[in-house]
Amino acid sequence: MSGAERVLTRPTVGAPVPWAFPEPATSILPNGLRLLLVHQPGQHVLSLRMTLPAPVSHEEPGTEGSTLLMVQSLDEGTDRHTADELAELSERHGIALGGGAGERGVHLGVEVTARHLPVALELVGECLTAPTFPGPEVARLARHRMADIAHERADPGSRASAELRGAYFDPRDRPHRPLGGTPESVGSLTPDVLRARHAALGPTGGAVVLAGDLSTVDGPEQLLARTLGAWSAGAPQAPTPPGPARRADDAARLVLVRRPGLAQTELALARPGPDRRTAHGWGTYQALSLLLGGSPHARLDRVLREERGYTYGMRLGFRPRSVGGQCVVGGSVRSDATLPATEQLLSILDVAGAELTTREVREAADFTAMTAPGRYLTADAVADEIVSLVGDGLEPGTVTRTLAQLHDLTRDQAAAAWDEVRRGPGWTVVAVGDPEQIDALADLGLGPVRVVEG
Repeated sequence: MSGAERVLTRPTVGAPVPWAFPEPATSILPNGLRLLLVHQPGQHVLSLRMTLPAPVSHEEPGTEGSTLLMVQSLDEGTDRHTADELAELSERHGIALGGGAGERGVHLGVEVTARHLPVALELVGECLTAPTFPGPEVARLARHRMADIAHERADPGSRASAELRGAYFDPRDRPHRPLGGTPESVGSLTPDVLRARHAALGPTGGAVVLAGDLSTVDGPEQLLARTLGAWSAGAPQAPTPPGPARRADDAARLVLVRRPGLAQTELALARPGPDRRTAHGWGTYQALSLLLGGSPHARLDRVLREERGYTYGMRLGFRPRSVGGQCVVGGSVRSDATLPATEQLLSILDVAGAELTTREVREAADFTAMTAPGRYLTADAVADEIVSLVGDGLEPGTVTRTLAQLHDLTRDQAAAAWDEVRRGPGWTVVAVGDPEQIDALADLGLGPVRVVEG
């Protein structure tokens, strides 16, 4: 513009475009496995996930950890390939295979490009149907697991979590004991024990999720039907799902784990929380998690870190189980500030729902909802979420409904949801630290005190 000053107009920012979680195409494979296909253009590394019902509560007493070790041993040798041959086959075709165990069953995961998907499916099918559980490989994995247990006991954070689990859950229920077993139970595991655990594994009640760019896969449903859908071994019926995990009668207590010389005290707290079917809406608790302890701007960090300098970070979250769940808080504080930090932490956790502000509820809800497209951008994130939901008896549309609920979340709704947790049974509190600092917590009136050396 000659001789005139150019005027620039600031663009108007519109409302975000509505977003929905990917809706999979669903079918049933010949052996009863539920198949969920999610086409995500541009995601050329495909993510395959399987969930199979095999609750760890079905483990024989004294064999805790056998489900996890069984899954980890599936690719350590089959009746067609040795462990080394399976490793070479995976490496040659760029196949990343892993697995684990949980409350309801086992899960397998595969990352592979579309070009090598047929080989990956054959490999997974072989590992599921014909594992041999070679003695030397099982013994090696058991040694590794026992080394992991020793490391978990030595690490203050892991030790706090372990003590929290043991103090919180009823000793009669499986969640009271480590999912991966104890040194004694893992040390007693043999190939025969793993074979017996594998014999209970079958496709009935299971599901397969394949997410990614499926445009270059020739007939994905037919391909899966010929491979994983042909697996017919295992129990003819799905095992009975685990019942609700009961809380110990004396869970409202304080556990002090004495570690002389620790520069920080590790704190872990838990009390009953919701599952994803809560009448308050799961999105409400996602927002509360962010508001109270899910970010550096949350109430816990704003006071304990920014104002008081007690911690590098303290987090609060909700862990849903099949029935019910937990509200869990954890983090480390300066050893010399253990008592005032714990008092301040408990004070924040006792804030009434009426004290939550409309602004912080709205900001937490908006952040949780508006960042969802980024959280579910990749095939592995989508596959993980779907298999988690399906394994819990929920549908993939749960995510979209949760986001819609967040859009309309009010302060009163958030307040009622938080008050239900806050007014519940007392906290289970674990502190791992120097005895000169943590012993003072016994005077806070947190219930019976249990002292553990080391």
